[in-house]
Amino acid sequence: MGMKYAAAYLMAVLAGKEAPTAADLQKILESVEAEYDAEVAEKLVSELSGKTVHEVVAAGKEKLKGFGGGGGGGVAVAAAAGGGGGGGAAPVAAKEEKKVVEEEEEEEMDLTSLVER
Repeated sequence: MGMKYAAAYLMAVLAGKEAPTAADLQKILESVEAEYDAEVAEKLVSELSGKTVHEVVAAGKEKLKGFGGGGGGGVAVAAAAGGGGGGGAAPVAAKEEKKVVEEEEEEEMDLTSLVER
């Protein structure tokens, strides 16, 4: 199932429809000239029947908690736990970040010679 069907469903909910239908999804998708598959839309609508979007989102967040917090924190922990082989790389990266960025000085120009009198 494509994300466009879920997005269309959420757009319909935001527009005030508590329980969007496949026809609502079709109207939204066709308004942006996207392809529409009635079977996919019907499946999504039937799976979400009787549920509020807030409940579905909350349940999805609970499922995603096991994947980590993002931002690369899980990767760094895994790399550190992997052994002592990569210990020297971190200080080099820190030194690279300390490079000073020099700002260019603006030149003063006399533009009066360009103006016609």
